[in-house]
Amino acid sequence: MLPHGASHAEITARFRWDVPERYNIGVDVCDKWAECDPGRTALIHKRRDGTVEEFSFADIRAQSNRLANLLRALGVERGDRVGILLPQAPETAVSHVAVYKMGAIAVPLFGLFGVDALEYRLGNCGARAVITDAAGAEKIAALAERLPSLSVVLCIDGPLRGFHDFHALVAQQSDAFTPVDTLADDPALIIYTSGTTGQPKGALHAHRVLLGHLPGVEISHDLFPQPGDRIWTPADWAWIGGLLDVLMPAWHHGVAVVARRFEKFDAEEAFRLIADFGVRNAFLPPTALKMMRAVENPQERFAYSMRSIASGGETLGGELLDWGRRTFGLTINEFYGQTECNMIVSSCAAVMPEKPGIMGRPAPGHDVAIIDDEGNRLPPGALGHIAVHRPDPVMFLEYWGNPRATAEKFIGDWLVTGDQGELDEEGYIRFVGRADDVITSAGYRIGPGEIEDCLIAHPAVRMAAVVGVPDPLRTEIVKAFVVLNEGTQPGPELIRDIQEHVKTRLAAHEYPREIAFVDSLPMTTTGKIIRRELRDQAIRERP
Repeated sequence: MLPHGASHAEITARFRWDVPERYNIGVDVCDKWAECDPGRTALIHKRRDGTVEEFSFADIRAQSNRLANLLRALGVERGDRVGILLPQAPETAVSHVAVYKMGAIAVPLFGLFGVDALEYRLGNCGARAVITDAAGAEKIAALAERLPSLSVVLCIDGPLRGFHDFHALVAQQSDAFTPVDTLADDPALIIYTSGTTGQPKGALHAHRVLLGHLPGVEISHDLFPQPGDRIWTPADWAWIGGLLDVLMPAWHHGVAVVARRFEKFDAEEAFRLIADFGVRNAFLPPTALKMMRAVENPQERFAYSMRSIASGGETLGGELLDWGRRTFGLTINEFYGQTECNMIVSSCAAVMPEKPGIMGRPAPGHDVAIIDDEGNRLPPGALGHIAVHRPDPVMFLEYWGNPRATAEKFIGDWLVTGDQGELDEEGYIRFVGRADDVITSAGYRIGPGEIEDCLIAHPAVRMAAVVGVPDPLRTEIVKAFVVLNEGTQPGPELIRDIQEHVKTRLAAHEYPREIAFVDSLPMTTTGKIIRRELRDQAIRERP
């Protein structure tokens, strides 16, 4: 999508959006290539047992068509929500393409979510169907009776818990399917994003969201694609970073994607994977980079040759950038965005000088500014809200079923990210801090509200507040301040029990790694927890 140019300013000046009135993600990323180059490699999957399987775009079209026919036969219609509770795997990609082509709405779900997290998301969006694996089937079985809209569950590991056998039924379907003729503004997917209070909100995106991502993806990978490019990320495809920063943009361009599910990220295995599969491009969250930095002499041990690395989630310091140059012979490009409006700022070593500690310039096509509380643009050097002007193809349509929260996201025609920043004289944007209390841990954005709700469901807990505290490896870790019920005694055993409660009911990455028992929580006069005071206290008390 990006025009050629020798500098960021030249590329931006020449850039024009090309968003057709009618557009479908599934057709664009799959059927387009299956028509013109059917044997082209789409996916290279390293399975858990070490075996490798490859899929062409023709394979993906055939499988997605069969799945679309099956879902339709089972009663899933245009506009219905389909949960996709799967890790990085061929079935995950096929499910997304099928759902988009049939005009339904995909709802990506993280495999580590517990039953409470899944029940809320599936119930909130009124999901008609779920596609999952054996682990997910166990969780869905435990809550299916509480989801009145859910009528179809397909399991890729067989007919477990009485659910449909994904592969057996898909194989019986025709591989001919006529995609729904969708508008670019028609809804395509809901990605749940964590907020500071209450339950997560479902960011509803249109089909055009993929086109909106392209300038940021292309510039963050030094003008992607280039001949020989092949991309991988350890980020789960349930998150916007894995799905819309890697998988779908790569397939838009006909670039092969490497898929490998890590049960737990392994830095040595990451280097090995990059070398073994000829990965040339990668999205690596900051925590992954920090873990890979601990690997000794990777250049001597692994025969890799990378062209670009993009990273987002926190500002990379000079030390990590220097390590990247020594280790990979390239400058890691930082990018910035959020689920509601992603890939809007990026650095690009190919066309602009890098500035350590600065996240980059607005990606071509996006009007990003620093504004005040009234929506006025602020001059360079002034601290304010990082905001994006609408209309913008990458911007979400609304929060699902939550018009009030949608309205509160905007100041006039500015979408306010909730982050604070400064603009410099050259148009670079410096991230200063979050205006809200979202926690960034190991690349995940975690909202305290959902964890607090889970904590107070524990029989020993009366009140709870959650904050993020600095951590050298994970950026932040989750810390909980807990007020216990009368007669309950604090202790190490109770801490472990509370931690396990959150791990199993929400997700392993959301449990509080530190818990402090307190007599009371600081509150505003209107009864809101003052998390800032708790965060400051936690920082003071750290060794």
